[in-house]
Amino acid sequence: MAAFRLAAPSTGRSIGTTTNLRARHELIQAVMLWEGYHLYQFTIGERDYGEPGPDDAGRARKTYQAKSMRLGTLIDRGVSEFLYTYDFGDDWQHRVIVEHVGEAEPDTEHPRFIDGARRAPPEDVGGPPGFMEFVEAMAKSRHPQHKAMARWYGGPFNATEFGEAEIAASVREIAAKRKQALDAFARIRAMQNA
Repeated sequence: MAAFRLAAPSTGRSIGTTTNLRARHELIQAVMLWEGYHLYQFTIGERDYGEPGPDDAGRARKTYQAKSMRLGTLIDRGVSEFLYTYDFGDDWQHRVIVEHVGEAEPDTEHPRFIDGARRAPPEDVGGPPGFMEFVEAMAKSRHPQHKAMARWYGGPFNATEFGEAEIAASVREIAAKRKQALDAFARIRAMQNA
């Protein structure tokens, strides 16, 4: 499976205290090279965070707003690992692990892509079993499904080429938007305090 490492800003002992779980979802989408058009949720202890909707009334567990939970709050509570699920049909489950909490590097935009391995599964491939079938079909030109899968995917698939340049560009775009928002917030605060 694909694996990626990212650096996020920290202030004091809390990593990314201004970053909420919705922003984490967008970052995961960027490194997986997914489009973000399916539902998602973070499971942290007994709580689910995502995008609550009218269909949630029939669910056994309430879904809380992902934008209302900050990563720094979780870390302050001792949470260092949680589950991220994307596309409830394909059921992609990712274990999110906080590896390190430290001071942010001055003059470095965050988040920052560090490294990765293996190509992420294409969106709507059919979950882990579908991805295994897809990889097998794409790796063998004589496989009965090879041509159909290549046509569906839009070309060849290389499981070891994870798209480093594209992922780094997507993460840089997120960092630039974040910096722009933080700069605007700082300007507003300065005007209010003047």
